[in-house]
Amino acid sequence: MTSAPAVPPARAYRRLGVEERRAQLLGAALTLFAHRAPDDVSIDEVAAEAGVSRPLVYRYFPGGRQQLYEAALGSAAEQLTLCFAEPAVGPPTERVSRVLDRYLGFVDQHDAGFSALLRGGSVAETSRTSTIVDGVRRSAAEQILLHLGRAGGPGQEPAGPRLRMMVRTWIAAVEAASLIWLDEGKQPAPSELRDWLVDHLIALLTVTAASDEETASVVADLLPQETADGPAGRLAALIIPVVDRAAHLLPPA
Repeated sequence: MTSAPAVPPARAYRRLGVEERRAQLLGAALTLFAHRAPDDVSIDEVAAEAGVSRPLVYRYFPGGRQQLYEAALGSAAEQLTLCFAEPAVGPPTERVSRVLDRYLGFVDQHDAGFSALLRGGSVAETSRTSTIVDGVRRSAAEQILLHLGRAGGPGQEPAGPRLRMMVRTWIAAVEAASLIWLDEGKQPAPSELRDWLVDHLIALLTVTAASDEETASVVADLLPQETADGPAGRLAALIIPVVDRAAHLLPPA
């Protein structure tokens, strides 16, 4: 007599508190939104991913997929924004390194949420979702400006247009590099990517300082805070020999 094939046990339903259940549904939604356009993800699939019924999803998100997508984006955005908070203590480039360690840690551990935050679908993308994503970028830029001494808060002047543009350009590069890093199987190692991104910030500051008085003033204030064994010192040791080889490009004295 042939025994009947084993039936996989159904996922056990567990009664959760309101916030815990909401977080569970958002996590399931982020996992799905990370790999497909939001308009291709159905409420039924979110329910199946979370192991709950379709009506339960609507109980928490009566607006359906669009409300769920915006809430999922907001959840990922809040977590990502927290990565940029860093006390203004110690050499500035070391602070930025710690920020990037947390940021890349979030990308590594929550790659689904990170991808969903930055890769929206054509139907689900609205002014509200764009505002959520842009809010993360602006918050990150303000935190970097804080460490550059130009956040506009107590005791700090607001950043001028060139410096602000430079910082936002760097934030865009960090975002793009993170997505490429995910596509490349998380290579190179996070520490290598972190150091490379800090080098980018130093390079952008240096180049901008050459033609912008405000940035030159910021760099002059920051350099005394740096150390020979920190990121700025390490990069200087690598770059100065290269610059020396370009001495023939300078006009005669």
